[in-house]
Amino acid sequence: APAGGERPLAKPPVRKLAKDLGVDLATVTPTGPGGIITREDVHAAVAPPAAPAPEPVAAAPVPAPAAPSAPAAVSYDTVRETRVPVKGVRKATAAAMVGSAFTAPHVTEFVTVDVTRTLKLVEELKQDKEFAGLRVNPLLLIAKALLVAIRRNPDVNASWDEAAQEIVVKHYVNLGIAAATPRGLIVPNIKDAHAQTLPQLAASLGELVSTAREGKTSPAAMQGGTVTITNVGVFGVDTGTPILNPGESAILAVGAIKPQPWVHKGKVKPRQVTTLALSFDHRLVDGELGSKVLADVAAILEQPKRLITWA
Repeated sequence: APAGGERPLAKPPVRKLAKDLGVDLATVTPTGPGGIITREDVHAAVAPPAAPAPEPVAAAPVPAPAAPSAPAAVSYDTVRETRVPVKGVRKATAAAMVGSAFTAPHVTEFVTVDVTRTLKLVEELKQDKEFAGLRVNPLLLIAKALLVAIRRNPDVNASWDEAAQEIVVKHYVNLGIAAATPRGLIVPNIKDAHAQTLPQLAASLGELVSTAREGKTSPAAMQGGTVTITNVGVFGVDTGTPILNPGESAILAVGAIKPQPWVHKGKVKPRQVTTLALSFDHRLVDGELGSKVLADVAAILEQPKRLITWA
């Protein structure tokens, strides 16, 4: 940081980023040419400390990732509490979730569905040359199913303009994917996901996840989302009641996919089953519309050939 009370050297976009993340530029160590502070320097300033410490639970659509095993240095006999400053990504996420929860009237609906055929299609796509080098997993088909459901029920893809007292229906889908990172929960989105082919969507999802894990997600990638998917199933959770990302109308939670006894063709058989939960803003989406969207997603995952017949 500059000495003698000098103003830190940083361009306006970097100053705005620091302000959004709650970072004092005077505390940031510059690495840019001529002692200028870069975006990477700001992100580094909000990175968690090297030594893991217990963190409070943040109000977020999905749980924070499990922390690595802590070294046997803290004794419950000597250390009763640890206080962790709320700042950076965690602070911004908490503020956004509180604002969303107390602004938009949330409603959540659930459906349990047999996704055995979807999992078979995933395995087939992995062998398809069109998907060579791409990540192919159930989330890809779940994302595509949601996009098809939105196209069939376009009024769900909207936002509430309080100042103008208008409902803004979006004719595009910027699909948010909730991602747990070492710095906390972030929700980057895939711009114009509705216009992407399945291989393009697979590439976009892979890039989004890799960028988030590396801590390189840009602020622009986290702005302008219209609907979001949060995959709580990766934590072994059956489902949840997710909180809307601010400014969005709906969020789909995907639970763990597990073998369960299921009535299939008149007989009880072991099938791959999951539970989906759709939370929506009841100012924008009534029960009928929310139910149609959730039912369409479930129907596609049960019979993925509907990705073709309903396209």
